[in-house]
Formats: sequence, C-alpha cells, structure tokens
Amino acid sequence: MKILYGVPGEGMGHATRSKVIISFLLAQGHDVQVVSSARAFQFLHQAFPGRVHEIKGFHIAYRNAAVSTVNTAMLTLRTAPASLKMNFTRYRELMEQFSPQVVISDFESFSYFFAKHHGLPIISIDNMQVINRCQLDIPVLPEWKGSYQVAKSVVKAKVPRSAHYLVASFFEAVPCKEKTTVVPPIIREAILQAMPRQGNHVLVYQSSTNQKNLLQVLQALPQETFYVYGFNKEEQHGNVYLKAFSEDGFIQDLASAKAVVANGGFSLLSEAVYLRKPICSVPIPKQFEQYLNAAYVEKLGFGRYFPEFTPDGLKAFLYEVPRFQEQLKEYRQEGNAVLFQELQKLLAAVYD
Repeated sequence: MKILYGVPGEGMGHATRSKVIISFLLAQGHDVQVVSSARAFQFLHQAFPGRVHEIKGFHIAYRNAAVSTVNTAMLTLRTAPASLKMNFTRYRELMEQFSPQVVISDFESFSYFFAKHHGLPIISIDNMQVINRCQLDIPVLPEWKGSYQVAKSVVKAKVPRSAHYLVASFFEAVPCKEKTTVVPPIIREAILQAMPRQGNHVLVYQSSTNQKNLLQVLQALPQETFYVYGFNKEEQHGNVYLKAFSEDGFIQDLASAKAVVANGGFSLLSEAVYLRKPICSVPIPKQFEQYLNAAYVEKLGFGRYFPEFTPDGLKAFLYEVPRFQEQLKEYRQEGNAVLFQELQKLLAAVYD
C-alpha cells in the first residue's frame, strides 16, 4: 500500500515515534513517503533517505520560558510566503510522482489537506488528541483553564473528521468520541532494548530557556548527583554534570537513573514510565498538554508535579522516590505490539 506520512517539525518527539511506525510499515512491505520540516525533516531524512520531502511547517515562539501567542502569530505571518511556495512545490511533486492510497498524520496539516483534496482516508496517530477525544480525570487548575481552552480548540481543529484516531497515552483514557482507539505510547527501539537498573544519579532534561535557575536549584542538593541534558555542553559544577547531546549516552543515563526530572513532554515521560523511573515534572507554562501529562504522573503515583522548579520541591520528590518506584512496578506495556495490531487492522479496512 502507498502511504503518505506527515510529521510536524516542532518537537522531536513526533519524529522519534514516527520513525518507529515508518520502520514498521516499511518492514510490512508498504511504500511510504514522508513530509516534514525543520529538525524532524533532518532526522527522518537521515533515517529514510529518498523517502522524506521537506515542507515548511508551523513553529511556536517562546517568551520568558512560556508560549507566546503574539510572537507565534508574528512568526507565522512573516514566514508565510516562503512556506506557501515550498509547500506548493512539494504538493505538485507528490501529485506527479506518488499516488498514496492512505494518509497517516502525526498532528501534521500538510498531509491532512493533501488527503482531503484527493478524497483519501486519514489515520491520525498522536498523543494530543487525548485532550479532545477522551475523558480527562484530572482537575484543571485555575491557572491552566485558559491554556486548556486554547489547547482543546487547537486540537479539535487539527485533522478533523479523520477515518480513525489512534491516541497514544501512558495513562488510562476513556474515549468520548467514536472512531477513537487509545493505545500505549510509541517506544523507540533503543528504549525497548535498554536494560533498566537503579544507579545513583538523577537524570535532568531541561532547556536553558526553560529554567534559568537550574544549576542553583540542583547545587542546593549537594548530596545528590545530577546528569543534565539540554545545554549541549560538557561541564562539571560540583555535583552537577552537564552533558552534550548523545542519543546513546542519554539512553544509558536514563536507563540507569534512579529518577528523572523533566518538563511535561510526552515522549520523555512515556519513556521514563516504560523504564519504571520516578518523574519530577515541571511543565512549560501555557502548554496544557504538558500540565496534563504531569498531573497524571502525580495521580498515578509515578512521581510529582510542580508548577515551579525549587529546591524544596525537588527534595520532597526525592524523599518519595521509593514509593514511586513501587507504584511504577504495576505499569504494563508490551512494547509497541498493541499499536501495530491496531494500525494493521485500520490499513486492512482501508484496503478492503
């Protein structure tokens, strides 16, 4: 079957999980062509040379470690002419050189509009649709209500009226709309092959723009050892070790960590849960999906959610690590088997 697969360039989590699914589809004998942008395009182009087409995607602008609606709108308008030109070229090339039978979209718009224009069935695979298509069993705190309404509107407007929605989630979510199936998170092969063990360090993933006081907070706990990714440099500051990006190194440090400190990004939290690592989550402000993930981490007893990154909060989290470890032992996931089974069913239905 010929499949067009759309992957957004914003956030590498989309790219890493799409790589897993694309590899599976190719192994099943399907002909897959991919459209993507920015870092995701570079990553997927290296993984699947000759199959990935660059488009211009939507980008989020930040201000003071939070999403800036105004700056995002300005960035979109400023880049619109060049984006339209490139995307029209890719659209024409796909029409001339590739005739897909189905489109899979990971929260990506170009592939969705291509499918709608040509009357093709669309399968949505992402975690964001949980906000719109499932019942949420967590309180929406007052400071997050505005972001919740914005997120729900955006998600609802993204890939509407698709043939089916596969919604990835590490927490139980009951669909409230038809044509919706909740599946476990998509886990990359390197994580599936990792051998988890409990070391003495805490793995920290935060960007320098997200937490300005990161080093000071970590150094306030000198009895702990922290391996920090996100600054992309090799430095030691007492008990804090900054590490340059390395996929192998990061996975080794994640698999051997006694706990994880991160924002609320779905991919890392899912991998930490899969490896049974307690999580201290501090979501990026104004990103409701990150709050949602962090709130469920706390609800399930897998870790703690904090609105701000402070020494007292980190101490409280680390004190409870043994309790979180016990609770995580109850988590069950058989790799990507459920997702692959559901996807095969949907593709078979499309073919019929």
